[in-house]
Amino acid sequence: MGIKGLQGFVATVCPDVCRMVDLREIAEKHRIDHPDFPPVIVVDAMSCVRYWYTPESWVCGGQWREYLAILEDFIKAFMAAGIKLVFYFDGVVEEKKRDEWIKRRFQNNKEIARIFQFIKTHRKQPGRGMFVVPSALPTFTRFALKSLGQKTVCTLQEADFEVAAYGLEHNCIGILGQDSDYLIYNTCPYFSIEKLRLDRLVTLMYSREHLCHALGLSLTHLPLFACLLGNDVVPERLLEGFWHKCLVTSPHKNNSYSRRANVILAVANYISKVPCSYSSLEHLKEVLPLGSDMTLLYRGVQSYLLPGQRSPWIPPNVTNCQTFSLQEQTAMCQDKEILQVAKEQHIRSENYTIFNILSSGETECSNSLEDERDTEIPGQALIYRPARQHIYSVLLESGKGGAYPLVKEWFVYFGNPLQQPELIQPVQPSVPG
Repeated sequence: MGIKGLQGFVATVCPDVCRMVDLREIAEKHRIDHPDFPPVIVVDAMSCVRYWYTPESWVCGGQWREYLAILEDFIKAFMAAGIKLVFYFDGVVEEKKRDEWIKRRFQNNKEIARIFQFIKTHRKQPGRGMFVVPSALPTFTRFALKSLGQKTVCTLQEADFEVAAYGLEHNCIGILGQDSDYLIYNTCPYFSIEKLRLDRLVTLMYSREHLCHALGLSLTHLPLFACLLGNDVVPERLLEGFWHKCLVTSPHKNNSYSRRANVILAVANYISKVPCSYSSLEHLKEVLPLGSDMTLLYRGVQSYLLPGQRSPWIPPNVTNCQTFSLQEQTAMCQDKEILQVAKEQHIRSENYTIFNILSSGETECSNSLEDERDTEIPGQALIYRPARQHIYSVLLESGKGGAYPLVKEWFVYFGNPLQQPELIQPVQPSVPG
């Protein structure tokens, strides 16, 4: 999700934070400095799909051959500059992000309802202004890129974390995406897919150092800064009182700015006066209404720490929570060999659902382009549920008495409040003979 309003703030209040760059020139400089390592850009594919998909027809389903040609042209443009691309896709919805995932699904439902209302009223397809990504397009995009010979990775953790970690570990020349969290991670440069001119291979590059200079902060401050503005870990609703206190004492309030811009400046001013230490974070916990969960700030700051990185806000004896071992320890599939094979296939983008079911017994399906007012036809989530129940029985071993473990489903369809997962009973298929 990123930090609400941060990129808009950068564009309007401190435009020096970003500048147009020539990716060919950056790649050439990398080749001179690192002759044994080709220039690589790691791509946050999920934030790029809506920019890749440009065909006019989309309501009745994606235009496959046209879309495939667009992806091929995209790849060729970078290949011509000697730039290798590595594409990352979301492979899991982490528990800490579930509430935000649900919030987005309901927002998407409203957008889809407006599309069907437009079609019924005007008897034609809506324009790009109402565009919604065609159903399952990200899944098809993974296989399209693989068919075009590209390295695609399906994540085991939050995608932006793995993208930032890969960029840092492999000395990539940059990250291509559209997520303000990449302004917070201490990783390689962040390039905008939205501003990319493919014909000239130029785009906006955002500078963390310039952002810090504009706000009077250091790179060390950025993870806490993001948390105190509200992100996927620390909800904005818990911060309203804190923002008000910051606004009252801020010397930077400007009536020509939006309230959000003034909040960003006020929070930065507050943080700039806070010593970078564990005890300071302890004090902050006392002034924030975080309820019973006093670990929110710790978890929020930790979520931006990449492998090998430390933060003065976190005690050195506290281990980074960005690990996957717990899910493997509590896997529904007890056969470690099968689980490992499924995990490797998941990472290579060869399957998506299977590993999540074997490891956590949980799966989800996002919005489909379905008319919620058409009650004659049930949603696809309900139509295909019997098939999924048979698949679950094949994947999961039955326990004593032939009982299967229940699978948690988060499937979007009209009438599902998504307040909790639906517990689905696997059903063994009846195979004659």
